[in-house]
Amino acid sequence: MYIVLYRFEVKLNESESFEKGWAGLTNLIYKHEGSLGSRLHKKSETEYMAYAQWPNKNKFETAGDNLPEKAEEFRELMRTSCSNIEIMNKFDVVNDLLVKKPYE
Repeated sequence: MYIVLYRFEVKLNESESFEKGWAGLTNLIYKHEGSLGSRLHKKSETEYMAYAQWPNKNKFETAGDNLPEKAEEFRELMRTSCSNIEIMNKFDVVNDLLVKKPYE
């Protein structure tokens, strides 16, 4: 498995738009590009972090050509609601002990 870490600086009062754009784009990438999904974390009103899981590095690096036009709307929501978007790092997974359990 391959992991990509993202950091987002969201403009004040734009968190709802950002989260909508992130969720929409993430769902399309999962459905059309073969990702294993992503998790979004919020540190403050303006600081978010996400990590995306992929089956392997090659799948991540070759993704992008299969997305429908709707993906651009979600990307634009993210771009306009953020002052900065960056890939922090990329990793190969060595061991995965994260348990998928419904929230209580």
